[in-house]
Amino acid sequence: MARALILAAVFTCAACGLVYELALVALGSYLVGDSVTQASIVLSVMVFAMGIGSLLAKPLQKHAAAAFAVVEGALALVGGLSVLALYAAFSWLDIYVPALVAVSFAVGALIGAEIPLLMTLLQRIRKQDAGSAVADLFAADYVGALIGGLAFPFVLLPTFGHIKGALLVGAVNAVAGVAVVLWLFRRRLGRVARVGIGLGMVAVLAVLGTTYALSDRIEVTARQALFEDPIALAKDTPYQEIVITRKITLAGTTDLRLFLNGDLQFSSADEYRYHESLVHPLMSGPHGNVLILGGGDGLALREVLRYRDVRTATLVELDPEMLHLARTYGPLVALNRRSFEDPRARAVNADAFTWLRGQTRRYDAVIVDMPDPDDVPTAKLYSVEFYGLVKRVLAPGGRMVVQSGSPYFAPKSFWSIEKSIAAAGLATTPYHVDVPSFGDWGFTLASPAGRPPALALSPDAPPLRFLDASVLQAASVFPKDRRSRDVGVNTLVHPRLVQYEGQEWKDS
Repeated sequence: MARALILAAVFTCAACGLVYELALVALGSYLVGDSVTQASIVLSVMVFAMGIGSLLAKPLQKHAAAAFAVVEGALALVGGLSVLALYAAFSWLDIYVPALVAVSFAVGALIGAEIPLLMTLLQRIRKQDAGSAVADLFAADYVGALIGGLAFPFVLLPTFGHIKGALLVGAVNAVAGVAVVLWLFRRRLGRVARVGIGLGMVAVLAVLGTTYALSDRIEVTARQALFEDPIALAKDTPYQEIVITRKITLAGTTDLRLFLNGDLQFSSADEYRYHESLVHPLMSGPHGNVLILGGGDGLALREVLRYRDVRTATLVELDPEMLHLARTYGPLVALNRRSFEDPRARAVNADAFTWLRGQTRRYDAVIVDMPDPDDVPTAKLYSVEFYGLVKRVLAPGGRMVVQSGSPYFAPKSFWSIEKSIAAAGLATTPYHVDVPSFGDWGFTLASPAGRPPALALSPDAPPLRFLDASVLQAASVFPKDRRSRDVGVNTLVHPRLVQYEGQEWKDS
């Protein structure tokens, strides 16, 4: 029975340890982007620290029970508070990467100290040859890691969110580690040690519980520090952090802004410039059946549905919460003019890349309105392979337009996107316009036909606030210092855009 309880503690602590690890990786991907870099930092630092922690635990084996209780209490506290501490470091102190390294090292060292101490405790319960003891210990450890790895994305993150999920796991960690020691080894511990360990566990649980109760208030305060305007709505989803800010100007107008993982997606003050430039040049070609990939806010869909001869408009969006807000959040619904209620519109909740692979239907016009490719999962939506899938669903004479970032602030990224589209066998026409909230912003119009598609407006285009023939003519001209340059294409195997984006926006 005692041995089973120890192995159960190993199982639980391993699950908690992996949750801390995944939470740090996921938080970095949300806040900074470039999930590969974030995962590399966390994993390499933690594995190194685990080795250090194992060495530091060697002299503690004489007092293994008390030492294990202290290590688990410290791990519960550090791991449980890690996400909140890093979010605060990012919001208020702007020292996220150093803080990430420090937290990863601390968590890794404490996890590394567990194994030698647990091995000692197992042997004290019943002597066993080293090979069998190691097999039992690592079997429980690895199975626990499996459960923790599955629980994080499927249970903890969608149910509790990053901060509360980590705090809850910290509390479980404290109980599993400390309580087992107090129960199984109480006779081997002195009275002072028992009281100290018990009070320590209560203190850890009190800190975690109090922080849990205050976490919403702390998160709101920290998040507001990142945004200039008042936050009207904030949602953490399994895919991203959605923030909508709302400011009333002195003139009495409202500026509604949408941010995904901290990146501005639109400002209601000038979003019409972006969406007119994205949609209407494409609509000068065939547009009976239109496909929109991304654009879950419904603003591109709004522009598409202004054409009466559009028969169907299918929008594919990964995050169901974004679609829900576009349908129900009043200010956003007013901005997209209830576009999702149009009988011609159909929304699909799916990953665009996977969804395209299974499509047999053909579309006359395809709009790719994705967030900037600053991490590997998003960069695949700007890859040669992705554009090849889009090309496959284009009807004869069909065309595609891609939001391509800023040719001024991120010229390598912009021209890499254009070059990747061309590498998929499409003729391209890059163009750019001024969107005050973004700066100089670019797009790529593409067609599988042999010649680059012309920039023009459809004869039946609705009245536009920004775009006309002269603006389009100027949009195709790039200044000498921002014309096409020697860059690589972006593929699934070589996601060069992540590197380009990270460096260019960092330097801008």
